[in-house]
Formats: sequence, structure tokens, C-alpha cells
Amino acid sequence: MVKLIKQGVYYMDGRIVKESQAFFTQDKKEEAVRNTLSYAILKAHNAGDEENLKIRFDAIASHDITYVGIIQTAKASGLTSFPIPYTLTNCHNSLCAVGGTINEDDHVFGLSAAKKYGGDYVPAHLAVIHQYMRECAAKCGAMILGSDSHTRYGALGTMAVGEGGPELVKQLLKQTYDVKRPPVIAVYLKGKLRKGVGPQDVAIALVKATFASGFVKNKILEFVGPGIANLSIDYRIGIDVMTTETTCLSSIWETDEKTHEYYAIHGREGDYKQLKVTQPAYYDGAVTIDLSRVEPMIALPFHPSNAYTIREFLANPVEILKKVEEQGRKIKGDDSFTLTDKVKGGKVYVDQGVIAGCAGGGYENVAEAAEILRGGSVGTGAFALSVYPASQPVYKALTEGGYVSTLFDAGVIVKTAFCGPCFGAGDVPANNALSIRHTTRNFENREGSKPAQGQLAAVALMDARSIAATAANGGVLTSALDYNYNKRIRKYRFDGKIYENRVYHGAQKPDPAAQLVYGPNIADWPEQIALGKNLFMKVVSVLKDPVTTTDELIPSGETSSYRSNPMKLAEFALSRKDPGYVARAKAVMADEKARRETGALPEEVLKDLGGFVPEEGTIYGSVVVSNKPGDGSAREQAASCQRVLGGVANICIEYATKRYRSNLINWGMLPFTTKKIDLKVGDYLYIPNIADAVATGEERVVAKVISGGKTHDIALELGTLTAEERRILLAGCLINYNKGNL
Repeated sequence: MVKLIKQGVYYMDGRIVKESQAFFTQDKKEEAVRNTLSYAILKAHNAGDEENLKIRFDAIASHDITYVGIIQTAKASGLTSFPIPYTLTNCHNSLCAVGGTINEDDHVFGLSAAKKYGGDYVPAHLAVIHQYMRECAAKCGAMILGSDSHTRYGALGTMAVGEGGPELVKQLLKQTYDVKRPPVIAVYLKGKLRKGVGPQDVAIALVKATFASGFVKNKILEFVGPGIANLSIDYRIGIDVMTTETTCLSSIWETDEKTHEYYAIHGREGDYKQLKVTQPAYYDGAVTIDLSRVEPMIALPFHPSNAYTIREFLANPVEILKKVEEQGRKIKGDDSFTLTDKVKGGKVYVDQGVIAGCAGGGYENVAEAAEILRGGSVGTGAFALSVYPASQPVYKALTEGGYVSTLFDAGVIVKTAFCGPCFGAGDVPANNALSIRHTTRNFENREGSKPAQGQLAAVALMDARSIAATAANGGVLTSALDYNYNKRIRKYRFDGKIYENRVYHGAQKPDPAAQLVYGPNIADWPEQIALGKNLFMKVVSVLKDPVTTTDELIPSGETSSYRSNPMKLAEFALSRKDPGYVARAKAVMADEKARRETGALPEEVLKDLGGFVPEEGTIYGSVVVSNKPGDGSAREQAASCQRVLGGVANICIEYATKRYRSNLINWGMLPFTTKKIDLKVGDYLYIPNIADAVATGEERVVAKVISGGKTHDIALELGTLTAEERRILLAGCLINYNKGNL
């Protein structure tokens, strides 16, 4: 079904050939490297050299969890207008009711910012961010940067990247996105999917094959091969958006007449151009997928890579669910979490289904689900199915095609465009419930439960077709391959009037006289100090999980209403993983404040140090230690919350994503790695002359560890930092750096 080729390959004569079998000269290889789509697009947007890219994007996009912080950061750095098209959407906080007027206050701020600085503003319920950008902003050969990890428009010929907010701030300040030239992996598609197999099935199979090994981490996936022609655009989009879960940097697809038709349907035919790989093209590796062999898949809790074919799963559900159950009990901290009880008489019963968002809410996913449910019923028991079309134009087309009525008749609840089910702000399942979802993620707590309060639910990812088949079977988990239905659906018709009559189109039309409208919860970023000559740190949290997601660093869901207030949001930092973290970090921050006022550390700290006194010019802060942090979302708050609580660094074995490491740097936090984690809460670390080390580009420093009155040294790696990243760290954060430059 999916095979990995972990060596260089050539795409030639329409097939993949291993480098060891091609026998090309070095000159021919260098020419072939330049024949990829990725090379051409990156070159067209690069202001740096061949290997050290400085990318300027064509457009950027944010939703209502991130745009307030981004605009506030850019404003503090001297922003006067948006220099490139900037789209502000409202699809994350639109239904979350926590906090009174907070959510709508943010929306009012967003509209006022679009007017003042010259941006587009998409009101709540009209579209989820990525569907709107597909419909209205993607262009063949363009690059788009979004403050959401699932910023992926490769199926439309647009290379898109999801990053933390500070990277968008840089674009707003006419700076660049700096990255080493990423390796490019060919994803070779052949064959044709069977009826009942959908894009999520392909995507889950791809994630399963690549995630654990890190095979495509921080690389670009380039989709080629004859199988592309056998996929509709909706199917391509559904596969493409899930590439984020492989931890790749971005994606791009060859385009064809189906792509051309998509742009024409959306009234943007001029934004289409054919993107076709010049053969032979060289890639750093390859993934081959035989679409004809892909089966309906299920990704069990608590990661999209924990995947099985539904056939394999149903052949042995108790043993497989027992493994997940054990993991859930560790998360919850007791033995009350159960999943094996979902198996009755050899069948697996689920409690809830959801088809939603940028992955599941597309026209064809929902229409085919409706066809599977035509004339049937989800039943009157515990099982329920909710569908969220990805945009109002999609909703209207589904209505005109009769699919919404079909869903209504079957007992399905159809809702507006909203990302909530993806991050725990909508359709939160009951404790111990099992939800099947065509959404993007199923990390622990991602669905909104709170283990610290005795709650834990579970989400399994599936394709809309098998979710519908399960719904038609009364909640008994069912593969769509086992369900007979009419796959032929009505042709999609896009109605742009929906956006013309409601979206504020102010891109490149700033009004300097317009005033920003602040709600009472919108707060400025607290001031951050520059990096001192020496660095003194106290370990305030040690996370021992193999991987720590951004959801665990700063929870999604209930916290989203506080994203515009840095200090209020910081109260939630690590709350699901280490409830004592905030108090410990605040204590260090208070000690540093006292030191600055009196010139000396508190007596209790000096006592812990056993006579050691940091030299003059030292700053004191907290540090979080973990194995592999930052998997998942692009949200910058995973780093900024630590920073506003006095955090000065992270120490880990490796960073799960470039996004998280970049967020640390942009918030002035040193991104240390080490070969072995042997630190505990309460340990101190002292690094002399850290400012000089950062300024001169040293990649390795030695820290003195003070633990229980004893000392020893450990080596910490900073890794490669660009000149600008070093200056940001020295300044204390991106805001300080930009203030200094301006």
C-alpha cells in the first residue's frame, strides 16, 4: 500500500528510479535537483542564497485564536500597514462561549485591524480558514504562510507553510522566513481508489508509514505520478491537508485540467497554471502509494499514526483497544478509563461521529456521506453524527443538491463552518466515550476532555465514508467497503455572492485614520528583558513522555477565549500535564524581580546553591525540560506562555517540529538540546558568557548543574542559528529586536 525509499531517487519516464540504479553524472544530478516543482517555487520566492533561503510569501492568513497576538506584536514593532494580502478568518472562537464577550471582542478588533492596516476579514461561520484560502487565495506557483499548522494548499499548486505567529509578524514587517533548503521527497501515486475508500484513508496510511521514523520531518512532499489523475480535487485536498501530521514542512502537487476546472469554478481561472515536473527530477527520497490497495483506515487514540486498516482492527479489537486503554489510564491517572467495553458480541460500538473542518467538511466528503445514509437513520440511541460543511458556499451547494435534506432525514445534525471539533471546542464527547471523526487530529485531550478533573474521552480518525457507514449501521463500526451506495454525486457549484456580500475586502487598502477597537480582555505583551551576559536557570518542569504536543504545553479548547491576554492565558500553561508548573515558574519570576530590586537572590535560593553565587550580568529564569516537545499545532502560545512566566529556555533531546523551535527563538527562549535528560525539578543550571556564545554563533555550551548541593557539567547544543535568530535571542524576543531596529 505505502512504501518508503530511504535513498535518493529520480522521477523519470513517469516512474521512480533509485539513484543507485540511474547512473547519472554529478552534473546531471545537479540539473535534476533543479527540475522539481519545489525548487522552482522556492527559487521564485527566495531573497537568500541557494542553501540559506530567505522566503517572502505572496500572502498570509490567520484565524481568531492567533490574529490578535500577531497584530499586537507587529504593532509593538512599528507596523503601519499590511504589506501583503492578509486574511483574518473567524473559525476557532466562533462557538466557544467561555469568557462572556471575549470572543466577539476579538472579532471586532480583527475587523478594525483589517480596516486600519488593509486586510481581508471573514466573519464567523462563513468558512474555516483553509477552505476560504483554497477558494479565494490559492494560486498556482504561489506561497502562503498561515498561523495554523494545517496551512496546506499544495493540491492547488500553492506551496503553503504553517508556522507560529512571529513568523507572520516578520512578513508583516517585510522580513523573511529563513530556513535551510529543505530536502524534497517524492510522493508517487499510482492506481485508483475503490469505492468506499476516501482521502482520509490515504492520508492516515501515509502518516502511519512516515511519522514514527521522522522520514519526512521538515521536508517538502512533492506529489507526482499517474495516480493523481484518478483523484478529484476534493480528494487531493483531503490528502494534502493531512500531510501536516507527517511533520513535513510543506507540500506541492502537479496540476492538471482538474485543477484548472477548480479555479474556473471559483471564478479565478487566471490563477491557474500547469505545474509539471521536468523529468528527470532528483528527490532525496520517495514514498510510493498504490491507491488501488488502500483500504479504509482507522487512527486510534492518541495520534494519527496509531493506525490500522479497519479490517485489521475489527479482526482483533479487544487486544488493540486494550493497548489504547492502558495508555489512556496512564493519562488519566487511574483505572476508570475503558475502551474494551465498546466491543460487544465481536462488534465495536462507537458513541459519536463528526465530519468537519478543513479535512472532512469538503463537498464530496459530505455528499458521499449523505448518499451512504440515504434512506437510513443514525438511530435513536446514544450514537450521534454531526456534520460541519467547510464553508457557506459548500453548505449552499450541499443544500441545492439535496444532500442536507438527506442528512436531516437520517437524523444527522448539520452545523456551520467551525474548527471546534478539531481542537476541543465543539462536540466534546462524554467521559469514556469513543468518537470517530473526519478531522485532523486525535491527540490526548484534543477533543476537550480534562483528565485532571477525572474526564477522558477518545477520538479515532476515519474517513467520512466509513463514518457514514458506521452511522447507517447504528453506531457499529463499519468499513465503507462493506456498504453499497451510489457514489455519483451532483457537480459542485460555487456561489461567490456569499463572500461578496459579507466578507470585508480591504487588502492593500489601509485606512490610517481608522482606530483599533479593544475589548477589555485584549492586552499588550508584557515587557521582556534582553539576554544577559550569563544565564542562570531553574528547572520548573520535567516532562517524561516520549513526545509532548503543543496541546499539552498550552491546552486548546477552553483556553481559546483567553488567547488575546498573554498573562491570563499563561495560567493554563502545562495545566493538563504538570499542574504545578505555573506556580513554580511564577516563584522563579518573583525571585528574579527581587534580585533586580535588591541586587541579591533570596536567601532560600542561595541556600539551595550551597555557596555558589552567579556573576554580575546574569539573568535568572525558568526552564522546561522534556524529551521531544512541540508536535502538532503551530500555536506560538506554547512558547510565549512560558516566556511571559519568566521562561528563558527549553532543554530536550530533539524538537518535534521546526515550528516549535522557531517559536521559542522568536520569543527569546534558547532552544537547547542534549544527548541525555538527567535533570529534575528544582535543579539549577548556570551558563557563563552565554551572550558571547550566541553572538559568535557557537553551537555548543557547557552548563554547570547544581543539584542537591552537588555540581556537575553537561553539554548543551544550540544548533545552527541564523544571524537574525541570534540577534533576536540577544534582544530578548522578536518585539525587542524589531523595536531596536526601528
